[in-house]
Amino acid sequence: MAQVVDFLNTIIWSKFLVYLCLGAGIYFSVLLLFPQVRLIKDMVGQLFTGGDSESGVSSFQSFAMALGGRVGTGNIAGVASAIGFGGPGAVFWMWAIAFLGAGSAYIEAALAQVWKEEMDGEYRGGPQYYIEKGIGSKIFAVVFAVSAIISVGFFLPGIQANSIALAMDNAFGIPTVVSGIIVALALAAIIFGGVKRIGKAAEVLVPFMAIAYIIISLIIIVMNIGDVPAVFKLILVNAFSTKAAFGAIIGQAIMWGVKRGIYSNEAGQGTGPMAAAAAEVSHPAKQGLVQAFSVYVDTLFVCSATAFMILITGMYNTVDGAGGYLYSHASMNGVDPGPVFTQAAVDTLIPGLGSKFVAIALLFFAFTTLLAYYYYAESNVAYLAKKIKNHKVVFNVTRVVLLGMVVVGSINSAGTVWALGDVGVGIMAWLNIIAIIILTKPGVATLRDYEKQKAQGLDPVFDPRKLGIKNADLWVRKLEKKEKAS
Repeated sequence: MAQVVDFLNTIIWSKFLVYLCLGAGIYFSVLLLFPQVRLIKDMVGQLFTGGDSESGVSSFQSFAMALGGRVGTGNIAGVASAIGFGGPGAVFWMWAIAFLGAGSAYIEAALAQVWKEEMDGEYRGGPQYYIEKGIGSKIFAVVFAVSAIISVGFFLPGIQANSIALAMDNAFGIPTVVSGIIVALALAAIIFGGVKRIGKAAEVLVPFMAIAYIIISLIIIVMNIGDVPAVFKLILVNAFSTKAAFGAIIGQAIMWGVKRGIYSNEAGQGTGPMAAAAAEVSHPAKQGLVQAFSVYVDTLFVCSATAFMILITGMYNTVDGAGGYLYSHASMNGVDPGPVFTQAAVDTLIPGLGSKFVAIALLFFAFTTLLAYYYYAESNVAYLAKKIKNHKVVFNVTRVVLLGMVVVGSINSAGTVWALGDVGVGIMAWLNIIAIIILTKPGVATLRDYEKQKAQGLDPVFDPRKLGIKNADLWVRKLEKKEKAS
């Protein structure tokens, strides 16, 4: 099994996917004239405009749901593994894919809004919908939906559950299976309440956990402020090093930085748009900008917090791929890359309590990611089950399966669950990035229309008919209803 998974990863995560992810980010950023810089004020401003409705959640709740999916194990264990396998230079490439990926994140979220649908009084959308309605390929859409269900329903939950279980065992001595069962029961209490309950839970948990974690990291950085320039130099030098140590420019630093960056911020992966589609907004560009901002928050803030804590304290190892180390801290000798790096780093601030703090932070991070994973799985199940009359039964089966995978993942080996997760992320990224490149024209048109209306002093309202966008039936029905009412 391990050999099969490793073989799939070598194919899926070849250098071509790395080039595709970075290239798509550059492509969309240039076409959109770098909205991640020009429109940063709009990104933040749109977070708090509008409210929810009977069918959709608020823009902020959608942001929190997507950020809950992004801010998870990848921000603690993922960053540690990027440094452990790719060296400090991998952090630079995580920043690069976040900055450039904001362009891809805008496009996929805006497209999800354009072609969203309403089902059982809730908005549904994502790559499966814009592939079918925008590209016109039902087969392509079904392939993505099936891939997404396997990834977020079977593969990825195991990573979050495994990280929670290992961290709680390390910090408090709680058996992994006990942690798995407790997390599954808490998760069940929320996901059986539907998207509204998921949105409200994310709205409360996500800001709390992210702010607390960043505050601790800032304290550690301030205590070691004199070492900050050296850490920046370490990251930059090793990001572009031509030496064997830490990999050349086309080597382990880029591979691990991009791989873990995409796993963490999900830009281009195709999951973020599913949360974006749930928002009640007057124009797709509004939620596109909000989702682009969530990529910043995830990588440039939370991932960077972890990276600086690890690097500034030196609490890490970087393997050389031949059974030895390129770098190894004396107290970390033999420790595999993972949350232990971060726990050791925090221990330098609060000795004996670092592992407990990180375990609790990881619990919150991974739990909200599990909430998002369920919502993503349900969105794809909803797409495939549209014509099934009693599809609520199908939703309940999905919930039970995901809860089961949480328990199973908590007792599996970390290497296995991470490898399976990489397969899932890679497959979705390949399919989704190809799709959004094909749909470049309508994606770019949404931002241009938004900016045109803003320049006229208007609160942008989307009318797909004026842009020549077809099959955006939900938007047309809403406009026709308003026109009749007036």
